[in-house]
Amino acid sequence: MTRFALTVEYDGRPFVGWQRQAVGDSVQQVIEDAAFAVTGERTAVHAAGRTDAGVHAIAMRAHLDIAKPIAPFRLGEALNARLRPAPVAILECAAVADDWHARFSCIGRAYEYRIVNRRAPLSFEKGLAWQIPQPLDAAAMHDAAQALVGLHDFTTFRSAHCQSASPVKTLDRIAVERDGDLVAVTVAARSFLHHQVRSMVGCLALVGMGRWTRGDVADALAAADRARLGLNAPPDGLFFVEARYP
Repeated sequence: MTRFALTVEYDGRPFVGWQRQAVGDSVQQVIEDAAFAVTGERTAVHAAGRTDAGVHAIAMRAHLDIAKPIAPFRLGEALNARLRPAPVAILECAAVADDWHARFSCIGRAYEYRIVNRRAPLSFEKGLAWQIPQPLDAAAMHDAAQALVGLHDFTTFRSAHCQSASPVKTLDRIAVERDGDLVAVTVAARSFLHHQVRSMVGCLALVGMGRWTRGDVADALAAADRARLGLNAPPDGLFFVEARYP
């Protein structure tokens, strides 16, 4: 039995999310089905993060165990052939130690949220970014975001369906940068709550619009009350961009 680590890129629009569900296609399911087609083995694919419906990944890390002797390069190529036409690609495939785990060995995760700040409708980026037509003050958003850095109870920014044992998390870094019409919010932490990134971005967008201040963001955080959430951003602009390992 060999454990293979995968780096996976996917467009989340056609999927119910990463995790296999009773109804609808998931990223996990299509990779597991591709692995079965290649090897004849039913195997579970474990990921560093479980993205929601409509959320994308540039470099999700995952692993699966295969008994059949097969070279990593050949497995990656064969999976990609079987994945077509689903918008999922195996960017890298490598043999790893038996105790390496895509989720439990991960010591840090990073996401990027993309906002296109313009009045004209989206063409190429529709479904891949959140369009906000009114002008955004990215500098004010960045300043307000710093109130979220550190160890906090993030209940306000946590989905009611979150299965995490505790709402207390440490946000290592958050930055808001503008490049033309693109306003990108990047966040890094060891782990995140369900909807935490989207909820933080939604409130920062309110700051950018001039409807909230940094103080409002800090007050919402301190309240530890989901009812104090200002806005939950849509899944369109959210990308899983990095999983870090020792």
